[in-house]
Amino acid sequence: MTPLTRIGSERTRDFTESVIREMTRLAVRHGAVNLAQGFPDFPAPDWLKEAACEAVRADVNQYSITWGSKALRDAIAAKYLATYQLEVDPEREVTVCCGATEGMIAALLGLADPGDEVVVFEPFYENYAPDTRLCGATRKLVRLHAPDWSIDEQELRRAFTAKTRAIIINTPHNPTGKVFSREELSLIAELCQEHDALALTDEIYEHIVYDGAQHIPIITLPGMRERTVLVNSMSKTFSVTGWRVGWVIAAPEITNTIRKVHDFLTVGAAAPLQQASAIALTIGDSYYTHLAADYLGRRDYLLNILSETGFLCYPPAGAYYVMADIPHAARTLNDREFSQRLVLSPGVAVVPASSFYEKEKNSGQVRFCFCKSYDTLRESGTRLRQLDKP
Repeated sequence: MTPLTRIGSERTRDFTESVIREMTRLAVRHGAVNLAQGFPDFPAPDWLKEAACEAVRADVNQYSITWGSKALRDAIAAKYLATYQLEVDPEREVTVCCGATEGMIAALLGLADPGDEVVVFEPFYENYAPDTRLCGATRKLVRLHAPDWSIDEQELRRAFTAKTRAIIINTPHNPTGKVFSREELSLIAELCQEHDALALTDEIYEHIVYDGAQHIPIITLPGMRERTVLVNSMSKTFSVTGWRVGWVIAAPEITNTIRKVHDFLTVGAAAPLQQASAIALTIGDSYYTHLAADYLGRRDYLLNILSETGFLCYPPAGAYYVMADIPHAARTLNDREFSQRLVLSPGVAVVPASSFYEKEKNSGQVRFCFCKSYDTLRESGTRLRQLDKP
């Protein structure tokens, strides 16, 4: 048998397994508490699960329209009008995708060419690296500076060039929990307009904000309505990360391009889950208020545990992650070694923060997630308190 002389493509040659999902795999293998991957380990709302079951029983089980069922697109448009006073045409400006993950890659594949540059804030959610690689674009990295994860204005200005096609903005931000301010977004909007660039915004944590922080979609700022691609999903707001129902909002011409890519990537999201999602998006503001308050309690509970056990934390203003410095006693290990040791003993899975950087080999930090039950968080505390014991 003649062996293949070439296996993978050039564009995927440097891809590695997702570090986040690797840590989940290790947590399962070693029986560790999983504070690595950002999925809730508590139930989704009963009324939402019943809506999904009812859709299946009603035989909503065949293809919907490729870019999303009318009911869901209408619900998305109504939600943005009510929440942000943003008028969206559900027929020409909304595309339902298989999660925000597909929404982002469909947008980049449809809008960026090889040789284009895409500005990305670092640390970044790990998918953005392969996303830009798959469409042949070059990343221009701009550092978010601890402890408040601030932007250096001059650094950001230098990142924009004649080749800049887009900037990716994730707010509230994974992994840091940063919520971009109106002033920061206005600076980004100014640069996008000056350089004729697009803003691709990942807003899946929009309703999970704390301490008076406010989520502002950049699409609502002056001059950005026609050059923003807003990506969102059901996953985080409704604790259904496995449903894979997301959406993209953009001007009609941009939407047409994204829809063509989406059609040939996945055809469409699950029809019964779209119907249930349409019902979910009609829920009142009290749900979102309760959601943020609930996660605030979990955030503060985990911050207390980490403070007690030697971690220096960077309290997040949004999302459900905590970045923390590795305890001094473990500084002989790099962040990946520390994370792999932690999952073995005392048995807590976290994410080494170097996986959120392009070339950083040892950030000295790890990321915890707190979208977990209080039982899980308590157990993580019990285990982490063993760190300083022989």
